[in-house]
Amino acid sequence: MERRATLVTGGTGLLGAYLIRNLLQKGETVVALRRSQPPEMLTEEERSRVEWVEGSILDIALLDEVMPRVGRVYHCAGMVSFNPSHVQRMWKTNVEGTANMVNAAVRHGILKMVHVSSVSALGRKRNHQTVNEDAKWDDESNLSAYGLTKHLAEMEVWRGVAEGLNAVVVNPSIILGCGDWSKGSSAMFRNAYEEFKWYTDGTTGLVDARDVAEVMARIMESDIHSQRFIVSAENWPYRKVFATMAEAFGKKPPSLRASPWMGAVVWRWEKLKGLLSGREPLLTRETAETAQMHVSFDNSRILAALPGFRFRPLEQTINEHCREYLVKMGARR
Repeated sequence: MERRATLVTGGTGLLGAYLIRNLLQKGETVVALRRSQPPEMLTEEERSRVEWVEGSILDIALLDEVMPRVGRVYHCAGMVSFNPSHVQRMWKTNVEGTANMVNAAVRHGILKMVHVSSVSALGRKRNHQTVNEDAKWDDESNLSAYGLTKHLAEMEVWRGVAEGLNAVVVNPSIILGCGDWSKGSSAMFRNAYEEFKWYTDGTTGLVDARDVAEVMARIMESDIHSQRFIVSAENWPYRKVFATMAEAFGKKPPSLRASPWMGAVVWRWEKLKGLLSGREPLLTRETAETAQMHVSFDNSRILAALPGFRFRPLEQTINEHCREYLVKMGARR
């Protein structure tokens, strides 16, 4: 059987949607797993060109049904949460789900897999350090259960490589795109639009979702195998990120500095409010601590591996996505 289709898991997530658009523009036949409705950011014409398969990476029988029809796999599905109450769900999705994907890929002889990990799998608690792909995991460098699950998911991929799977791991930093701004990294845009007053002293890496999708597509087409790559455009202070977003929205930038002790008070207050209301806390211990860290990410390895590729400037990324959000909001009014 000739395998012409490409499988994308997590097709309704932010990165999954941008990846699907990228692959369609390249003329690929795309099969995408989804657990909710197809993403709004895709046009009706784009959605109609995708074969949507409703189901989960926890469904082994479904994976055995889909895998024989595809040649290449982009594994984007995963759960991002820093809420302690989500640890068991996150473990099943990120670790068990990835193990299922790897097992099915090996079992059915998939040609190549690109697995989406995170810089969190490298350990985010590396204050005043520049992190590259050679960073070794240790519990002291890890702030979150999320980071641990992504690290263990990578271990499943490397186990698959040892069993003959052709696979590459990408570790994106914070991904910026125009998606559902009620969750994930897209919530940064909402906070800037709503003139959130507080900022922290931390620094982090950020990258355009379109660039992550392009990097993944180029890796898939290349001879690269059995490697991992940090995918991050620039390292910016959080204050500069939110100020740039606010300016693009025509809003007031954050002006009040949140010190570490203030963050400790706020995350405890948010935890109490969440327990009483049943709502997700806006801040957790992990996110409060991460926001104070000065961590940079080295992207030199991926730039050397993909000659001719260049990341979009971060200011351009923010301005373009802010305009998209404004158009999106205007259409809903």
